[in-house]
Amino acid sequence: MTKTLTFLHTSPVHIATFARLLAEMAPTIPAKHVVDEDLLRDARASGLTPAVTRRIDKAILDAMTGGSAVVLCTCSTIGGCAERAGRSAGHPVLRVDRAMAERAVAAGGRILVAAALASTLGPTRELLLEVAARSGRAISITEALFEDAWPHFERGDHAAYLQAIAARLRDAAPAADAIVLAQASMADAAALCPDLPVPVFSSPRLGLEAAIRAYRSVA
Repeated sequence: MTKTLTFLHTSPVHIATFARLLAEMAPTIPAKHVVDEDLLRDARASGLTPAVTRRIDKAILDAMTGGSAVVLCTCSTIGGCAERAGRSAGHPVLRVDRAMAERAVAAGGRILVAAALASTLGPTRELLLEVAARSGRAISITEALFEDAWPHFERGDHAAYLQAIAARLRDAAPAADAIVLAQASMADAAALCPDLPVPVFSSPRLGLEAAIRAYRSVA
């Protein structure tokens, strides 16, 4: 059986994004996309409860039995749980935002975390603090929640979603050394405000680069 790079998504909108990036970066790697929207919906409603965690564990185990060499979880809210499930199962599982966090911590001490979902802020903050501790860097984190943007995403109006994020980023940028876009769906907002005075880091390309390296090391 040919081993795949398996993507675990919580929205079908991410399939096109990561399929395009993979075709650009490593077109010969076979991919499989798994979508479970209920994982994010339930995590938003109740948090990362034991029941939600068990379902994440099952998604990882199903990917393993389905021929996955590496799993890339593209949802920041459940990414930490997915990583832990992979460690428990002895299987390579990456969260899409880890490489982004490493770049942001290296860029400066004042990091602004921008999110359109409140459920993403906690996991992203924890990841940044973990990365900073491992690298021996001191950071301060400010959070910016753009809740007014999320309804555009839910309606499928991706252009309005990105415009709403970009407008808020311009206001938030002066107080930071680096900006982290906490959700993969936010990535293209950075291109709408190229005049920002600080670097803006998003997860899809950086996370996929890490997953490709992991795939090539084990497949």
